[in-house]
Amino acid sequence: MSTSHTPGHRDIVPITDESIRLGQFLKLAGLADSGAQAREMLEDGLVFVNGEPEERRGRQLRRADLVTVDLPAGEVRAVVG
Repeated sequence: MSTSHTPGHRDIVPITDESIRLGQFLKLAGLADSGAQAREMLEDGLVFVNGEPEERRGRQLRRADLVTVDLPAGEVRAVVG
């Protein structure tokens, strides 16, 4: 797991298209190191989109969506920008 994120901090992660899949966003934001790790995080119930639990790696995200990952060190948040 990437550790460059401070728990509780909110990063804005720019995307080039209108939407991005959640699994791709987790990697782009540095919240997951690989697609396999993103899948595990989703299966373990650690990922929330706009405050709601999410398990679908293919979920489409749009700008301003808030992704939260519940890590042992605390929550890490990233906004689709």
